[in-house]
Amino acid sequence: MVEFTLPKNSVISEGKAWPKPQGTERLRELRIYRWDPDDGANPRIDTYFIDADDCGPMVLDALIWIKNKIDPTLTFRRSCREGICGSCSMNIAGLNTLACTKGMDDIDGAIKIYPLPHMAVVKDLVPDLTIFYEQYAAIQPWLRAGPAPEKERLQSPEQRAKLDGLYECILCACCSTACPSYWWNADRFLGPAALLQAFRWVQDSRDDATEDRVSYVDDIFRLYRCHTIMNCTQVCPKGLSPAKAIADLKNMAIAQDEAESR
Repeated sequence: MVEFTLPKNSVISEGKAWPKPQGTERLRELRIYRWDPDDGANPRIDTYFIDADDCGPMVLDALIWIKNKIDPTLTFRRSCREGICGSCSMNIAGLNTLACTKGMDDIDGAIKIYPLPHMAVVKDLVPDLTIFYEQYAAIQPWLRAGPAPEKERLQSPEQRAKLDGLYECILCACCSTACPSYWWNADRFLGPAALLQAFRWVQDSRDDATEDRVSYVDDIFRLYRCHTIMNCTQVCPKGLSPAKAIADLKNMAIAQDEAESR
């Protein structure tokens, strides 16, 4: 039997339990992953208690309440607070999601919060998304077309409808970091988010680079490392289906290969 052990410096320890706020009737407990690269200590789980009557309903509201009123060193990303920017993506109660759209009332018991899984951590709840953004840039997410026309490039309603379920992606990385294939092959597998974006441009009737785009992703690792586990679709906070986009890309790649071999 193979025995696996974690490096000693990666073992998570029990951290500090902060005092409960006084005079409150509705307490919520949050257990939050903490790690500071500058102190040389192992990661830990700190326990906080918030006054739910003095705080907004979302997990992000609780994090902001903690940072403002208890522990200013708590580090996380956030921006729009409306489920649009994707900045506050993290693992909450075991699932990747957006802290700004996840209601505390949807979670029973202590709220457990970790950074997105299988990513290097910059600090606390902030993952290093460098590779993720490099993969997004690699699919060339812009219109590749001929010279600009005198007026706008037109699309019929039917052509525009093909972008529905694709353009709404906010690059929160929830899908890619929920994918086991991406965990083990992040350096070569493009991952659900980048592949969904690649398909978005393939489907755009105004784009002239469909063949080149499909050829780029047509690779045993870039595309076919997807094994249709469906975690990506399960966790997408926008209700999109990266798995379907990847399946459609595979079909297009196969058809293009067959056409070229004739």
